[in-house]
Amino acid sequence: MVAFTPADDGFHHHLADGEWWFTETAWFSFHNAERRLGGWFYTMVRPTIGTVAGGAWVWDDSAHLPWEVLYSTNYSALELPAGADLCDVELPTGVRLRVDEPMLAYRIGYDDPGRYTADLRFVALDTPRPLTAAQSTFGRSAHYDQLGHVTGTITLGGDRVDIDCWSMRDRTWGRRPENRPRQAAYVTGAGDDGTGFLAVTNTRDGTDRVAYGFVNRTGEAVALVDGARTVSRDPGTGWVDRVEIDAQDANGDRFAASGRALSRITINRHSFIDVNSLVRWQVPGPRGGVEWWGEDQDMWPVHRWAAARRSATGNDGGDAHR
Repeated sequence: MVAFTPADDGFHHHLADGEWWFTETAWFSFHNAERRLGGWFYTMVRPTIGTVAGGAWVWDDSAHLPWEVLYSTNYSALELPAGADLCDVELPTGVRLRVDEPMLAYRIGYDDPGRYTADLRFVALDTPRPLTAAQSTFGRSAHYDQLGHVTGTITLGGDRVDIDCWSMRDRTWGRRPENRPRQAAYVTGAGDDGTGFLAVTNTRDGTDRVAYGFVNRTGEAVALVDGARTVSRDPGTGWVDRVEIDAQDANGDRFAASGRALSRITINRHSFIDVNSLVRWQVPGPRGGVEWWGEDQDMWPVHRWAAARRSATGNDGGDAHR
């Protein structure tokens, strides 16, 4: 298994070697279940061309379009500050990141005065889980995922919201062209005790198979080696309404979870669309099951999403594919 080190908290510019599409990302998620509120901080750096993209998003069940949700900034090409160090940086996107404890604890901030400010801390449950399947949506990029406890506050136009949740972060670096998207999903869930799961799926012949992931039910993460994501969609919008995960882990045990999407945001990211839903999960257990919270990132190439929606509404004879 790949082992990451504290050096991987920083940038990997030395690996770019002049590659135009060498890309480095840092993503953190959070939520407030009572308010059906979800949020992201996303940073995407291309060191060869000296740009930083991304920003921050906050949504609830009152809107899903990025220009109607509680907060949305999605910059495409701001100048990366010279000498920027991802271990302690304030970016022109408004995102602030600082490593409190290498590979485990991070301070995340944001400042758009009068509109949105954030002061959060992410403390990981365990060391990062590396990508173990080159056929996943991340391809052969270096990639890891990490489940952690997120605490702190955000303020939206004077409305203060306390954050105390378990959520996911990830890091990626490698070649990432903008014309590479495939249909896939990134699905997460976690309880208030640090138990949780990640399932990354690929769509093939109308089915979503688990490419990789993990489940933590007893304090130790175990890889998911097979499984499926099955969704039911709102016929009027195409959004995921309910989602089922049925998978097998490396110990031969079954993992199943049933989720309902309660709010969402739609993000158009160059040549693909990401309909990201906040999900309340029911996970079977010895006392009738437990409640987890997480996300379902439903990712489509734009042309495929358009064909599916036009076919569903009778505006086109295109292939909906699934």
